[in-house]
Amino acid sequence: MIMVTIAFLLGVILCMLFGVPYIDMLKKRMIGQYIKEEAPENHAKKQGTPTTGGVFIIAALIMASVITLLLAQKMTTTALITIMTLVFYSFAGFQDDYLKIKGKNNDGLTARGKLFRQIAIALLPTLFLITTNPEATIFSVGSWMIDLKWLYPFFAVFIITGASNAYNLTDGLDGLAAGCGVPAFAACSVISLLLGEMEIAIISATVAGALLGFLKFNKPKAEVFMGDTGSLAIGGLLGTLAVLGKFEFLLIFIGAVFVIETLSVIIQVTSFKTTGKRVFKMAPIHHHFELLGWSEKKVVTVFAAVSLVLSIIAVVLFELFSKGIL
Repeated sequence: MIMVTIAFLLGVILCMLFGVPYIDMLKKRMIGQYIKEEAPENHAKKQGTPTTGGVFIIAALIMASVITLLLAQKMTTTALITIMTLVFYSFAGFQDDYLKIKGKNNDGLTARGKLFRQIAIALLPTLFLITTNPEATIFSVGSWMIDLKWLYPFFAVFIITGASNAYNLTDGLDGLAAGCGVPAFAACSVISLLLGEMEIAIISATVAGALLGFLKFNKPKAEVFMGDTGSLAIGGLLGTLAVLGKFEFLLIFIGAVFVIETLSVIIQVTSFKTTGKRVFKMAPIHHHFELLGWSEKKVVTVFAAVSLVLSIIAVVLFELFSKGIL
């Protein structure tokens, strides 16, 4: 527990320390975000806000993780694979951000190109798990278990890739992705700690800490956006932690806000293509609430509160499963 706390505090401190010079550099080089024309009108003022803030988030959480893992003598292969997955996802996200900045528009990687990279990277922790854990293919919900066998690799890749995309979609308002991410990763840390997976608990805690530190710069009105460098990587890491920690089912609750954001897009697109009508005023759903008249701060506060409550429910469910009550 002490090491997890140290990891969290290091994540907060290092992210805040790295953020100041990095944001200053972005401002001097005028590296800013380009806003889509179809975005809500009040988002036009965000044009030019420094982006690629994910660089200092990732740097902070990796340094905090490595320091704490070494102190706890938990620099295992699992920890290294987790960190490598995070780094690869951040490279993919940075490439997307770079293309947007270079092209001076909001068009980065193609959807197909981005998905290909996400799937390829997700194979790393998936193949590691199924080759090192003889029970890796078993999916469990409390006492109910099913061996997915050869289907499990597809299932795991879907979870990791889906989490990466879902978190990326959620990163549309100042403080939204980070605010919802803090309780989600804190829940991952608690569950991993209870499972005895100390390395996963430590890495999860550093992410929660780094995201909390990032909120200093990203809360409304944001000084910097995390960009795909941060959102693709952090979302992919969330899925990776759930897969390696074998608490895939609980990710439904831990990442509920991200899942809802994704479903809103799927529902919107499907409805419009089949009926010509839109279910929401705009998707992802956080824009729907904006267009209903909610302030950006209200949307972020409510969504973060929902994430907190559902993350607590996930921890409670884990305890109930562990004690055989459910």
